[in-house]
Amino acid sequence: MKQLSTKVTSNGHGQDSSYFLGWEEYEKNPYDEIKNPDGIIQMGLAENQLCFDLIETWLAKNPDAAGLKKDGQSIFKELALFQDYHGLPEFKKALAEFMEEIRGNRVTFDPSKIVLAAGSTSANETLMFCLAEPGDAFLLPTPYYPGFDRDLKWRTGAEIVPIHCTSSNGFQITESALQQAYQQAQKLDLKVKGVLVTNPSNPLGTMLTRREINLLVDFISSKNIHLISDEIYSGTVFGFEQFVSVMDVLKDKNLENSEVSKRVHVVYSLSKDLGLPGFRVGAIYSNDEMVVSAATKMSSFGLVSSQTQYLLSALLSDKKFTSKYLDENQKRLKIRQKQLVSGLEAAGVTCLKSNAGLFCWVDMRHLLDTNTFEAELELWKKIVYEVKLNISPGSSCHCTEPGWFRVCFANMSEDTLDLAMKRLKEYVESTDSRRMISKSSHERIKSLRKRTVSNWVFRVSWTDRVPDER
Repeated sequence: MKQLSTKVTSNGHGQDSSYFLGWEEYEKNPYDEIKNPDGIIQMGLAENQLCFDLIETWLAKNPDAAGLKKDGQSIFKELALFQDYHGLPEFKKALAEFMEEIRGNRVTFDPSKIVLAAGSTSANETLMFCLAEPGDAFLLPTPYYPGFDRDLKWRTGAEIVPIHCTSSNGFQITESALQQAYQQAQKLDLKVKGVLVTNPSNPLGTMLTRREINLLVDFISSKNIHLISDEIYSGTVFGFEQFVSVMDVLKDKNLENSEVSKRVHVVYSLSKDLGLPGFRVGAIYSNDEMVVSAATKMSSFGLVSSQTQYLLSALLSDKKFTSKYLDENQKRLKIRQKQLVSGLEAAGVTCLKSNAGLFCWVDMRHLLDTNTFEAELELWKKIVYEVKLNISPGSSCHCTEPGWFRVCFANMSEDTLDLAMKRLKEYVESTDSRRMISKSSHERIKSLRKRTVSNWVFRVSWTDRVPDER
């Protein structure tokens, strides 16, 4: 008799992806400057560790928040007792205002339309449960975050159909790619329920352009389907450009209170902008009352603790702190990204021009032995096991072109990043040397064969001519 469910015994979780396998190898041999200087450096984890000092300084100055006190009096019992799944009103208000601040206060978020969840993983899965039946499909532009294969599909039974984007235009979404993906889903007899995008993109580290967002809104409007905009990296945009949210576009198109707006949903989290993935704070924002109601009920399976909400409501309500934090976070991200790009260039490696996120989309196609995904995985293994860097191969992100890799830069010190680039440069130089030697040897052999054949032809020709001359 079968003892376990198919979900338990199948590999639908995606744990066998090279994305997760790289983490496993890192955990077996993690780099430590003192204890294990020859270990694997983790460059496959998109964590923001650049501004912990700012948060720790705030905590030291605000002991009541961290000590679960209010006006000097303990509220531990109040927070420890049962809380319903709607969340603390003061936290939802503070979170809504923080989301508005990131978007330059150009748009507003109604706290009553926010559903709290235990991180963006839970938020995205909850939306799948709300919007799709098992077997229904969502269209996702490639390359996309490898974890979506787990988050969107594993427990919900939903399917993903890729929108194939290419390096020819910087992996931007085009109308033809959208239409082809939709048609492919129809050929597979899949009902398309919506499109899901990350903005800024994981793994590209780029913002969606206003043109792309307009295209997406027009597309879902014409098809009468949903759009989920995962904007968990919205506060990581650096440089001179401002983050453009799908909410900005809805406002520009005068669609804020339209039927279309009810089919546009935003996912947010404090894991990336504030660097707090361990706090498990995610959110869904939707204009559809039924979605908000159902998602709120579902959130009981993944609540954010009252203690966490209380602490963060105090932190996010401090406008002087949030303004300073967002500004400093973006400055530090820009400096660290520049450090990675410079290190890559010194190693003869380039990457897609980016302006957001905690990673770069790195072009290593010239290091492949052949233009195949098999060659990409072989290169990835060498980088993990020989160079001792865990990076994420493009194939794990469903990229259509072999040789691209996601490389993270915000989860380590400057010195560790310098060491990682030193290791990579040494590997590239040794690879180039081997290739030059191999090419030189090949050319010598080819030249020797040519001379040998030439001499043989000369001797044969001379012999052939002798009888005629006699």
